[in-house]
Amino acid sequence: MNVLTTDDISCDDDHFRDECGVFGVLDHEEAANLTYLGLYALQHRGQESTGIVSTDGKNFNNHRGMGLVSDVYQKEDIVKLEGRSAIGHVRYSTAGDLGLRNCQPFMYQYAHGGIAMCHNGNIINADDLRTELEQDGSIFQSTSDTEVIIHLLAKSKGDSTRERLAEAVQRLKGGFSVLLMTENRMFGVRDPNGIRPLVLGKLDGSWVLASETCAFDLVGADFVRDVKPGELVVIDDDGSLRTFSPFTNPSPRFCVFEYVYFARPDSNLEGVNFYQARYNIGVELAKESPVDADLVIPVPDSGVPPAMGYALETGIPFQMGLIRNHYVGRTFIEPKQSIRNFGVKLKLNPNRKMIKGKRVVLVDDSIVRGTTSRKIVEMVRAAGAAEIHMRISSPPTKNSCFYGINTPDSEELMANRMDLAEMCKAIGADSLAFVSNDGLFRAVGKPRESHCDACFSGDYPVPIERKRSPQLSLLRFFDKRPS
Repeated sequence: MNVLTTDDISCDDDHFRDECGVFGVLDHEEAANLTYLGLYALQHRGQESTGIVSTDGKNFNNHRGMGLVSDVYQKEDIVKLEGRSAIGHVRYSTAGDLGLRNCQPFMYQYAHGGIAMCHNGNIINADDLRTELEQDGSIFQSTSDTEVIIHLLAKSKGDSTRERLAEAVQRLKGGFSVLLMTENRMFGVRDPNGIRPLVLGKLDGSWVLASETCAFDLVGADFVRDVKPGELVVIDDDGSLRTFSPFTNPSPRFCVFEYVYFARPDSNLEGVNFYQARYNIGVELAKESPVDADLVIPVPDSGVPPAMGYALETGIPFQMGLIRNHYVGRTFIEPKQSIRNFGVKLKLNPNRKMIKGKRVVLVDDSIVRGTTSRKIVEMVRAAGAAEIHMRISSPPTKNSCFYGINTPDSEELMANRMDLAEMCKAIGADSLAFVSNDGLFRAVGKPRESHCDACFSGDYPVPIERKRSPQLSLLRFFDKRPS
């Protein structure tokens, strides 16, 4: 019997992985329950582990576990998370290994009291900082970047938590949004480029922080604003909010892939509705790369809005020709006799009656390694499609992300190794086209200069440090899950 997990399925492995999601609420009678619901709404940002830490003003309580929010928390777990303030986290590993010891939020007692912290993103100089801290006597319990921030804060000579946190984050390079909770305050800080999102809301007079506005919608909170790039917000238990600027000359470079894939389409970040942005991308894609066809079919779910935009602009009928199975579990048994394209078929199935004999436009959000695109094209071709024209709602992905997205090495990216004609031949399509970088930003309605599009352009807003600490590399080697 061959038991597989979702990590083994090519249709997941051949996408950029969502980073992480954070949620926090200060001074609300249902703090833990609201945090649980907020994390439920942010589940798309991380599916490996989740945790919640709460405080009653004196003591901290926590519950963490591996798996989905719906699997990790039971009613009795939430009841035990006493207190009027809580922060929570859903994780997909971008740095550090898998396992419960890297499950956030982290909770510590130090000279100035108790703290809990979680973060979304990636600290590209974390290995160097970790080596420096270890040489100075620090002992780490995890391989997560987040613990580096905690040690920097603990070693700070600042007079207040706000000063200590500001000093700590000034040492960091990369893309990050951090939530920190003490017994009576909550802090939120965003990297000086604002690469990773963080939004501020209010619920029943209490302040709420989250990675996306879709979490506010579920709990009934009102969106107030985005936390600004480089901004540190301090929320006191009396409801007052103060803002500070620990970084000099913040320069907004919001992650453009949030528009394409990561954020939920019902979220609004940086003044943009993501469903509308993806729909507009489809319109631009149709203007740039039209084709004679009978049907426009999305690769669900992220391909749906751009496919609708493409169909409207071209006048070609939109149809759900690929049906997604939304009930695939985390593990499943592979049959002894191999089924062709088994992993993709678990999640997607073509509607043969609709596709047979038709010229089809397939719309997807990206091509990473190309393995999934090839299998989907093979599957649609086997369903009887006369022609298959692949249209991608992002520019060619040529470079790895180092700011909080788990991506393959650049050498593994199909667009890094092949030109357009070679890619088209490799996936087996009759034609292939990507939206242009200019078309993408026209659709979003924002200037390119205020975004990070390094995965497309190679223009990294924060210089990349590729070296790894030998000690950390060895630690990660011995802590890998068995395959």
